[in-house]
Amino acid sequence: MPSVAVKLYSVFFKFLLKHRLQNRIQGRPEDSDPFGVTTRPDESVAPANPSFSDGVATKDIHIDPLTSLSIRIFLPDSALEPNSQPSSKPEPGSVNHETSSLRAVRRNSYEPAIFSPREEERRNSGGDSGGCGGAYRGYAPSPAGNGRRKKLPVVLQFHGGGWVSGSNDSVANDVFCRRVARLCEAVVVAVGYRLAPENRYPAAFEDGLKVLNWLAKQANLAECTKSMGGRRRLEGQHKHIVETFGASVVEPWLAAHGNPSRCVLLGVSCGANIADYVARKAVETGTLLDPVKVVAQVLMYPFFIGSVPTRSEIKLANSYFYDKAMCMLAWKLFLPEEEFSLDHPAANPLAPGHGPPLKKMPPTLTVVAEHDWMRDRAIAYSEELRKVNVDAPVYEYKDAVHEFATLDVLLKSPQAQVCAEDIAIWVKKYISLRGHEFSY
Repeated sequence: MPSVAVKLYSVFFKFLLKHRLQNRIQGRPEDSDPFGVTTRPDESVAPANPSFSDGVATKDIHIDPLTSLSIRIFLPDSALEPNSQPSSKPEPGSVNHETSSLRAVRRNSYEPAIFSPREEERRNSGGDSGGCGGAYRGYAPSPAGNGRRKKLPVVLQFHGGGWVSGSNDSVANDVFCRRVARLCEAVVVAVGYRLAPENRYPAAFEDGLKVLNWLAKQANLAECTKSMGGRRRLEGQHKHIVETFGASVVEPWLAAHGNPSRCVLLGVSCGANIADYVARKAVETGTLLDPVKVVAQVLMYPFFIGSVPTRSEIKLANSYFYDKAMCMLAWKLFLPEEEFSLDHPAANPLAPGHGPPLKKMPPTLTVVAEHDWMRDRAIAYSEELRKVNVDAPVYEYKDAVHEFATLDVLLKSPQAQVCAEDIAIWVKKYISLRGHEFSY
């Protein structure tokens, strides 16, 4: 069972959340604001930090002039190393230290050398981290060794918060995305989608798809820039792109270090609903998104529901942190009144007419918690994927609650860190360059 501290904090958390939801229901605006909001005034926000002080640099970008849609990019310092092949055998005793605590050492991973101590040793010894002691600006520094800059996969991340709260730059989401960027050795793009009730369905879903299309546009613009003059003329060509395309400018961090052909969608709670929607749209769009390729998705305790209750929805209706009654309030704030249904395509992934056949979906890892009332429906969705031969494992964590790996008060727990490591091990099966890539 969860600890006494978790139980007490859950009571306090639910009291505050219920109060906020009821206030928003009573004071909801008559007309929605197309610009919308992506974070609440009471949210603790972590400022962007372009230096590699903890191994990850971050920057914020507002990518849509018509809405508040924004992203935060997390760039791990492993991107500054020359491109190289991983060793064929794991280094015995290899372990990497996070700033908060030791991570558990995983032995049977898909990638032999997932955790390497070289970056940590260099920082601890006061060595130079690729020439980036200060803020990292973009294409510099020059690659070393064989002259090839390391290209990293891209993880598109959608935060949780029950549609009405949370943000991509919150303290908790910032810590979680930094952890994912380090463990997966990937560029993480956290999406700041519009919140309800100011912007109801399908605003958040449209924002998720818009970011995926933005990644495709960025990749094409970067390739265009490269063909127009090569690396030495990049800054001049970048100015030309700005003048010609306006807001669609080349993002240097992604252009220099991102490989969009290895893109993973990662959704947390209601963000998992967005990730699943974006994955379906990516399947429908197909090659029109080239060179972006969604190779896998991770659904962390997805916010699924349906009109026919499952066993966990009955047995655990009053579960920790997010009980069923409060989640019903969140759904009423998110779905338009005329469309409200627990079998709405945004709520129930197995509702008829939801989208493309499940057999076309990318490999899908589902993370569930033992004490979460949403667990059974998430497991049922995973089972349906496996029936049509989609790689869709379920990782269930004992004595865990909803958002156990992403909630601020639980982020430093050993279980949260092990969960992130487990995700990284599975994800590396599909983002490696070993011929495992999923194809539509």
